[in-house]
Amino acid sequence: MLLEAIYHRPKQNWAYAYDGQTLHLRVRARRGDARLVEAIAGDKYAWEQTVVTVPMRLFSSDERFDYWETSIKPPFRRLRYAFRFHSASSDEIVILTEKEFTKELPDNPNTFFDFPFINPVDVFEPPAWVKDAVFYQIFPERFANGDPSLDPPGVEPWGGKPTPQNFFGGDLQGVIDHLDHLTSLGINAIYFTPLFEATTNHKYDTQDYLKVDPQFGTNEKLKELVDECHKRGIRVLLDAVFNHSGRTFAPFVDAQKNGKASKYADWFHVREWPLQVVDGVPSYETFAFEPLMPKLNTEHPEVKAYLFEVARYWIEEIGIDGWRLDVANEVDHQFWREFRQVVKAVNPEAYILGEIWHESMMWLQGDQFDAVMNYPFTNAVLDFFAYGTIDAASFAKAIGTQLAAYPRQVTETAFNLLDSHDTPRLLTICDDELRKLKLAVLFQLTYPGTPCIYYGDEVGMNGAGDPDCRKCMVWDPEEQDQGLLRFYQETIALRHEFNSLRSTDISFLHAGAENGLLVYERRSGSERVLIAINAQASAAELSFLVPTLGESEEAWSYDIPFRGFVKAADDAGTAPKLALDPPAAAAAAMNSVSGAASWKVLHANTPALKANDTLKADRDGKLSLQMSAYSYVVLIEQ
Repeated sequence: MLLEAIYHRPKQNWAYAYDGQTLHLRVRARRGDARLVEAIAGDKYAWEQTVVTVPMRLFSSDERFDYWETSIKPPFRRLRYAFRFHSASSDEIVILTEKEFTKELPDNPNTFFDFPFINPVDVFEPPAWVKDAVFYQIFPERFANGDPSLDPPGVEPWGGKPTPQNFFGGDLQGVIDHLDHLTSLGINAIYFTPLFEATTNHKYDTQDYLKVDPQFGTNEKLKELVDECHKRGIRVLLDAVFNHSGRTFAPFVDAQKNGKASKYADWFHVREWPLQVVDGVPSYETFAFEPLMPKLNTEHPEVKAYLFEVARYWIEEIGIDGWRLDVANEVDHQFWREFRQVVKAVNPEAYILGEIWHESMMWLQGDQFDAVMNYPFTNAVLDFFAYGTIDAASFAKAIGTQLAAYPRQVTETAFNLLDSHDTPRLLTICDDELRKLKLAVLFQLTYPGTPCIYYGDEVGMNGAGDPDCRKCMVWDPEEQDQGLLRFYQETIALRHEFNSLRSTDISFLHAGAENGLLVYERRSGSERVLIAINAQASAAELSFLVPTLGESEEAWSYDIPFRGFVKAADDAGTAPKLALDPPAAAAAAMNSVSGAASWKVLHANTPALKANDTLKADRDGKLSLQMSAYSYVVLIEQ
């Protein structure tokens, strides 16, 4: 085994508290090196009375590594542990402790890894409701015009060509008027891009953080909208632009007028006075080089107090259910730590979502965000389903990297999107090929985490990059793709119906090299769902082995018993024996074999199969499916 590939460190995504009683341990090895990995664990103050050997499960793989995991409930909320690796190609055994690699178990556990104590305040607990949410992103200026009396000067006819500057009159009343559409789609959460007063159509240049833009309505109208959503079981997330304000924000106007003498001079990052723009570069820090968006000094006590009051007001007075945080990675961590405390004090179930486009572990340790916008997921899905630049094997590896990158509760509430107001629309990315779009959406809606649909995707809207991706919503049924709408409704309904499609357990059963054939399993308890996909332009037969090994959560979870401090007389004075066998119950569960299963078709678009058809594996445990080009089949075990 390649020792340099073996890796573990305490805390973060490698050893973390899943809840107040449970620890998850993970370790890495070179892909294919180990056939079995075990955790040797016990209480450091009662080692002889608690030490056990627990088999770990291979829960994820990528291009270079296998990732192994186990779930342990220590008797006293603390754990000392090491890992034992059994080679897949020889009799070699390697043990990893905190201090060294060794072939034999040490006489005592002092060199083992240590998780000192599960303190409940340190446990990362995202809001429970997010696990069951299907979000819908609304760009308010382009969703629906419900009150023409609010239209700004120069408003253009609905459905015209969008530009960076024009307006079409979308407002909050328009959203209220079309909530039935969201309910029929199966949506139970909305993410709004900014609603606060600003000068642009996108409203990312905030003028007044405590006032709904008059073009959209009033604070009272937003309260009405939030109440109507809550009656339908729909949560509401607003966009908070705290990295920067707009140039018409009153404190910045004062700084422009009074210069260094302004009482707000320190609210912003000013490199040089007076405030000006020379050769396209402002003399003050901004978002990018945009003079309209001066960067706020979120380390300043007055700025923090003001923005924290903004965060509190909209939750407490209007009843919103959380915040999406714009340009979140450019704001200091301390601000977000205090922001979280303010928000959670008002509503512990508020969802805090950061806009970060890259690896985000620093923000997802329970002291800042509940989730980030999962663009690495977006990129992998688009590379496989839309662009076709990677095969199924490479796609499974890319997803494997993401599953290993974060603790399980982060994966449970990750914000999984395929497009947004910042990207081309999904249909355009798919070259207007609806079958490609459906495969991408199917994967999104059957993958762990929280999916988000960009307004209009469900009726076939297309559009290149900004501003073309911000077209007016199509409301004429004759212009909507009704077949695509039904697909979204049916697939979202499946997600709501089956717990396995909202769980974090996902296993790739087949991922073709140099082709687009993919099969993955979703599981929750005894419920098993298989999704088979042909993401290529030609028909193919897809044959794969249906697993019969028990891999339920119970199989990789183990409660460490405390055997008491009383020793048998003949054991007195002997050293503890650490080379223990795996606990019988866990070993049996890991290796239990189910009976031959039959599978019912839930959802399919390949001509060979239709809903409610029944399939059965052959005597070798294989299922064979005839898959047309760009097709899918969703099966549930009966």
